[in-house]
Amino acid sequence: MSKRGKSTEQIHHAYQPPAGWDAVPVPTYKASTVLFPDTAALHRPRSGDAFAYRYGLQGTPSSLTLAARMATLEQARHCVLVPSGLAAVTLTSLALLKPGDEVLLPDNVYGQNRHVTVRLLARLGIHHRFYDPLDAAAFSALMTEKTRLVWLEAAGSITMEFPDVLGLLHACKARGVTTAMDNTWGAGMAFNAFELAPGLGVDLSMQALTKFASGGADVLMGAVCTQDAGLHRRLDEMIEFLGYGVGANDVELVLRGLPSLPLRYRAQEASTLTLARWMQQQPAVARVLHPALPGSPGHAYWEAVSEAGSGCLFSAVFKPAYSAAEVDAFVDALQCFGIGYSWAGPMSLAVPYDLTHSRSLPLPWTPEEGGTLVRFAIGLEDVEDLRADLAQALARLG
Repeated sequence: MSKRGKSTEQIHHAYQPPAGWDAVPVPTYKASTVLFPDTAALHRPRSGDAFAYRYGLQGTPSSLTLAARMATLEQARHCVLVPSGLAAVTLTSLALLKPGDEVLLPDNVYGQNRHVTVRLLARLGIHHRFYDPLDAAAFSALMTEKTRLVWLEAAGSITMEFPDVLGLLHACKARGVTTAMDNTWGAGMAFNAFELAPGLGVDLSMQALTKFASGGADVLMGAVCTQDAGLHRRLDEMIEFLGYGVGANDVELVLRGLPSLPLRYRAQEASTLTLARWMQQQPAVARVLHPALPGSPGHAYWEAVSEAGSGCLFSAVFKPAYSAAEVDAFVDALQCFGIGYSWAGPMSLAVPYDLTHSRSLPLPWTPEEGGTLVRFAIGLEDVEDLRADLAQALARLG
């Protein structure tokens, strides 16, 4: 063969590494183009659930490894990966709903799930209603023959109510309605979403891998797991329609984070409980919201299903004597807490919320009982440093 140009030599280099190499990290495969051994393989159709590498968007050995490990974590059979937690929410709703269908969501649902439902799904002719996650009887009465999907969230976003998940699932099962849970808070650690009680579990479990699975506050990714092959096919088909894919470097980072997830989850949970209990004793605080605390909304429902965990979040409702501006000043005074969204990374975070326009049903407290809410996400700092930081910021409230 005649001498080839330098570019040609680099692209078609003959070197192949010797067999026998192995290492702890999963190799990171980066590809858009996937090469076929011959034209017969190129023309061979993809049949049923048989996977064949065809294009990088549809999966690489790295992404399939992560999907398999996420399925194991969630005690599921199938898993798909998408670019973010919000993408996982949108994928699930679009894959399972059509014009004329109805979806029910808890009133404390993740804000972006509410936004997608109210703005996008409604535009597509898909109806919705919000329900009280603590009232299974009222929820059951809401369902109609058009109800096709019910979203569950354990615990609820920001206000941390733990739903009557067993009662809600009994009602859905009696009517044959598909259930999807936002399981980001539980992360496959707090409970088995597919068997919350004998013979009773959700149909799909989604997570924002941005949170606990990554643990580094540096990745955006989502996953949807299921035990049902038919539901998995519908998700997979919708992924192809939407062109969802995940980047190889992001896959690498989540794979790196998964082995330490149980250690981080337990460490952050322990610190969270310590600080939540301490905040209950502070004069400026009206109430602390955390499913593992007696008196927090849904505590008994959490006890009924919890196996091992309660996450890294709690919310503190300040007494109404303190204005929103004063609570903002408290947050600004914190030194070990960053101000920013997301959670489950190494740094603790604090965010004040105005829930006035984000709920359809009344909040669990009246204006006379509580004022501004601050959600705390506890990271991996020393818990005594965090407590001291909270104390100095609270002292400024007077």
